[in-house]
Amino acid sequence: MGWLDPLRNTVVGLDTAPLIYFIEKNPTYYGTLLPFFEVVHNGGIQVVTSTLTLTEVLVLPYRSGNQKLAFEYTKILLNSPNLTILPVSNSIATAAARVRAAYGYKSPDAIQIATAQEGNAKAFLTNDSSLKSIPAMQVLQLDQLRGKP
Repeated sequence: MGWLDPLRNTVVGLDTAPLIYFIEKNPTYYGTLLPFFEVVHNGGIQVVTSTLTLTEVLVLPYRSGNQKLAFEYTKILLNSPNLTILPVSNSIATAAARVRAAYGYKSPDAIQIATAQEGNAKAFLTNDSSLKSIPAMQVLQLDQLRGKP
């Protein structure tokens, strides 16, 4: 059974790095992420992420003047079926504070986790090795998933 099978027909929280690796075809992670995003595209997995992801993915394209890449990220995050982007609401901010207090995670990570919780995610896809435990969610770290069918 592959790592994607238990995720079918569920919601997965998405951290920023996996999206960047996929869109920019990072040679280390693209092969692992392609099947995931194909299942998402076909409706087999729903994805939830924070508006914070939009902020994080646009920094480098804006810094380097790459308007085409900035447009591509914006289009994907705001118009993709099966991908929901949630604003940092008062309830997400409060939940993020609780996550931060309990686990010591940095604010951006706590916001991403609280967003995934708000979106009823079963798992959280990241490559942040410091995120080892998340309440009621499986942490999926790309470095651990690489090479698994």
